[in-house]
Amino acid sequence: MDLQYYGANCLVLSNKDARLVIDDTLAALGLKSVAKAGDIAAFTGPHDIVHAAARLVIDGPGEYEVSNLSIVGIAAQAHTDDPGTKRATIYKIMTDDATYLSVGHINPDLNDDQLEAIGMIDVLFVPVGGNGYTLDAGGALQLIRKIEPKIVVPTHYADAAIRYPVVQQPLETVLKNLAMEPKDTTAKLRFKRADAADTTQLIVLTRS
Repeated sequence: MDLQYYGANCLVLSNKDARLVIDDTLAALGLKSVAKAGDIAAFTGPHDIVHAAARLVIDGPGEYEVSNLSIVGIAAQAHTDDPGTKRATIYKIMTDDATYLSVGHINPDLNDDQLEAIGMIDVLFVPVGGNGYTLDAGGALQLIRKIEPKIVVPTHYADAAIRYPVVQQPLETVLKNLAMEPKDTTAKLRFKRADAADTTQLIVLTRS
């Protein structure tokens, strides 16, 4: 699949069979929505966005099969939720060539059942902007160590074009705190297992 980043937590995973748009809440943040007719739209948290022309809207836990994609929604505690509350959804996306995980704004203290449901992950998309609104570098690193993906793609960091409800940390600051040097910076990623290293690598996707 081709992977593109559109700002905030919005990601698009696409191939010849399907186009999956995750967290297209961009219109509420000062950017243009990227969802198109026939897309699969998934949301990791509560929202009031309507993508009426979407082929399928996924906004909660469950198992979904559409256009050769297997999507598993795993309930999780949102970053700002009280303990025991699970209003967020982690999405595990399985294709013939790779397995992806989009976590959204979650508390990083995942339990054994959640980690078992997540399993082996090739590419992890994780917000890093912090400041009490979402995961910071410490929370992101906690997830990275638990999940041990082959590739980490940071999302939801400071961007002058985005009107975040809470100011987010610059990516440069986050990377210093993560102590991870980007392997690459690119506008589009196509993951290949054969190219993966033995250790977790970080790739920065520039906003499309």
